[in-house]
Amino acid sequence: MDNIKKILEITAKLRDPKDGCAWDVEQTFETIAPYTIEEAYEVAEAIAQEDMDALKDELGDLLFQAVFHARIAEEAGHFKFADVVDAISDKMIRRHPHVFGDENYRDAEEQTIAWEKQKAQERAEKKQKSILDGVTVGLPALTRAVKLQKRAARVGFDWPETAQVIDKLNEEMAELSEELIKNKQDHDKIEEEFGDMMFVYANLARHLKIDPEKALRRANSKFTSRFNKIEQHIENNDKSFDQYSLDELEELWVKAKEEERGA
Repeated sequence: MDNIKKILEITAKLRDPKDGCAWDVEQTFETIAPYTIEEAYEVAEAIAQEDMDALKDELGDLLFQAVFHARIAEEAGHFKFADVVDAISDKMIRRHPHVFGDENYRDAEEQTIAWEKQKAQERAEKKQKSILDGVTVGLPALTRAVKLQKRAARVGFDWPETAQVIDKLNEEMAELSEELIKNKQDHDKIEEEFGDMMFVYANLARHLKIDPEKALRRANSKFTSRFNKIEQHIENNDKSFDQYSLDELEELWVKAKEEERGA
């Protein structure tokens, strides 16, 4: 399409060693990767805010990341943007035989089972032997924890009851408390125990069918909103934070919560 051709030409121009942008020319897969992740999060934020104008812009930014990576790959002789499009097109057709082939899956559960079988076959073709192979290391830690747990659960390695996960969480919290008392100078051990606790939190979220990243983003947003109310109160009274005791700040926090609930 002409508009795709246009962005490919723009990207090639930006990367031109002679007439392009010096910053763009210097970039590599490694230096651009953080921007790619950031753009994906900005897409998610626009969706959460139900801002369609922002979503259009952010999807464009994310598309440009794919185009930019493909341009770097083309310059190095690895592949072109068209190869990326062909690869994902072939993959989607391969993974949806009930749409593009002769299979006839009746419901979403059957489709999910077939999808996982197809992905398992693809992992085998890539010589990935472990059930956990292919769970991207670069994912946010909570998201990756849930994906690892889902993989393990497929072969029966999972608590059958949510109550058992809560018991395990209490056990991990107790172990962390014990380390804080016994080895409060051993930061590495404390970090390890804290990680164990967070892993179980992710497992609990999975059992409750909650996306832990989404839940934490909501908590972050709620904290920001309430804290902004405290800041506004302090500013309205021509004061600063150091003029308030912790108890007074806590009172303002409680008031902000009450205002939020009454809204």
